[in-house]
Amino acid sequence: MKRILHHMIVPAIMPAIFFAIAFTPVQVFGCRARGLMALLTAFVSGIAAVSMTVIAKKRSRLGDKGAIWWMIAVLILMIPVVAIIIMA
Repeated sequence: MKRILHHMIVPAIMPAIFFAIAFTPVQVFGCRARGLMALLTAFVSGIAAVSMTVIAKKRSRLGDKGAIWWMIAVLILMIPVVAIIIMA
């Protein structure tokens, strides 16, 4: 249960925040502020994904079977990055 919490639920917060911002009406934050918040969320998510990729590669090289959990977290964190590219 601890692995699911740390590698699936916690990283899923970033896509949830991103899509909450993306589906917020323009009148709430304004167009520019909403776009900048979505871009910042995608950027932070991408940086976290890159750092988790490094951790996963190091663990994979050491023969750790838990490296797959880190890659699952990377895939979850890449959702906002891919979504911002598609939306742009």
